[in-house]
Amino acid sequence: MRTFLALLLTLLAVPVVAQDMLPPAPYAYQQLDDPALETQAQNLMLTLRCLKCQSQSIADSDAPMAGDMRHQVRTRIAAGENPEAIRAWMVERYGAYVSYKPEVSASTWPLFVIPLVLIALVLFVLSQRLRRRA
Repeated sequence: MRTFLALLLTLLAVPVVAQDMLPPAPYAYQQLDDPALETQAQNLMLTLRCLKCQSQSIADSDAPMAGDMRHQVRTRIAAGENPEAIRAWMVERYGAYVSYKPEVSASTWPLFVIPLVLIALVLFVLSQRLRRRA
């Protein structure tokens, strides 16, 4: 029974191990030949978050997923796509969390409005207290 369980666990772990053993995508660590296109790719990669690391951009991360994302960015830049179109594709594919430059939408507007409301409330309370002292 123990041998069967060990064999079963080993077979279940093989896909996970195999995923990290895949060779990196061609443009994961290789820059584009055209310096202008590579600059566009680098600028875009600095604004996209690594979904595995979450605190690093895909330009700074060594995670395999970040390498795949770098490959996608460089391939699409080399094909002539606009960086904003690539960003939109990444957001559509991975969600708004992937972008360090969030857009105001129906689901994110409170994140932009609540800090302003809190600042206005603090200023109002401070002005009321200063009037009472004066």
